[in-house]
Amino acid sequence: MAELREKEDYEEELLDYNDEEDKAQDAINNKVNGEAGKKGYVGIHSSGFRDFLLKPELLRAIVDSGFEHPSEVQHECIPQAILGMDVICQAKSGMGKTAVFVLSTMQQIEPVPGQVAALVLCHTRELAYQICNEFERFSTYLQDIKVAVFYGGVNIKVHKDMLKNECPHVVVGTPGRILALARDKDLSLKNVRHFILDECDKMLESLDMRRDVQEIFKLTPHDKQVMMFSATLSKEIRPVCKKFMQDPMEIYVDDEAKLTLHGLVQHYIKLGEMEKNRKLNDLLDALDFNQVVIFVKSVSRASELNKLLVECNFPSICIHSGMSQEDRLTRYKGFKEGHKRILVATDLVGRGIDIERVNIVINYDMPDSADTYLHRVGRAGRFGTKGLAITFVSSASDSDVLNQVQERFEVDIKELPEQIDTSTYMPS
Repeated sequence: MAELREKEDYEEELLDYNDEEDKAQDAINNKVNGEAGKKGYVGIHSSGFRDFLLKPELLRAIVDSGFEHPSEVQHECIPQAILGMDVICQAKSGMGKTAVFVLSTMQQIEPVPGQVAALVLCHTRELAYQICNEFERFSTYLQDIKVAVFYGGVNIKVHKDMLKNECPHVVVGTPGRILALARDKDLSLKNVRHFILDECDKMLESLDMRRDVQEIFKLTPHDKQVMMFSATLSKEIRPVCKKFMQDPMEIYVDDEAKLTLHGLVQHYIKLGEMEKNRKLNDLLDALDFNQVVIFVKSVSRASELNKLLVECNFPSICIHSGMSQEDRLTRYKGFKEGHKRILVATDLVGRGIDIERVNIVINYDMPDSADTYLHRVGRAGRFGTKGLAITFVSSASDSDVLNQVQERFEVDIKELPEQIDTSTYMPS
């Protein structure tokens, strides 16, 4: 029975290409948050929140909230944020930014009675209230962590009493009220380890509010994590954000596509059709990799190339649409479990596969469109890890597709250098 269930899991991940294409598009169009994002993201991200190794109490609250699969922003940010890295993240509304800082803060806090460990600032009372609700929702099973929200329009004495009698570990609020409480020495910020600005551009563009934020910032310790989030971050405001941070991880994304390509090292190689096999052989010998996926354009080419690699003693396996579903599943499962390190595939595998060990994708044949390129190379460097994508360019139409990719995703793909630094694409 367990075996059957496992098989069904793999079947869900290996949906046919056309179904997957529709699902991927739905996912991009959906709000990737709560109920709305559940269905759409199943195809693209079959891994779940448990891969982030969060506290069991947090995972339980995530399940209760109906979240099943992390959004792209969460995939990209959470692994870094829970390590305490500074983060600037710009992604459109509905992509689950709030959950990034709520979960990563809750993961790191070890509550000490009477000490505020995390401070979240935002520009409106409504947003402050909403963020406080998110913290309460995810801390359901972390009874020791207290959360409170402070904003103007409420008698300040109420807030002062609350800080005196029931000091929270997480404070959410608007800059004016937080600064007033801190100046009057009712709110001590000397133990703050996490300083977060939500909709940061709104606070930093208004000079009055920026002054308040800066003054509050100065009351917190030098050694802390700073995270800033917004749906819109102009080029002018980014340097202002960075003044508050030390070597932040930067994620600027207007859509799912740019995010997928973030942090991925991409190169191309110009060569003739007849030179591909030799070049591939050289690359597989020279590069360090955990697992690699090689994409080709047809079933016959997949079979032939795989046969050639096996003859050259490479641990290769192939999957293509010419196989029975059962055969594909068995092979896919074997690759996912690490029995083989090289997978030769057609675009059937370009979407819906999430294998965290894959850190290199090679386009032996150029994909037919920028979209397909995105989905193929998105197999490498998932979960905020590093990855490398190498594309063979052997015709004028190949060059056209490469140009489309560069224009559409605003990336500059350079020719593969003689020597490539392993640390740029291999996890340390």
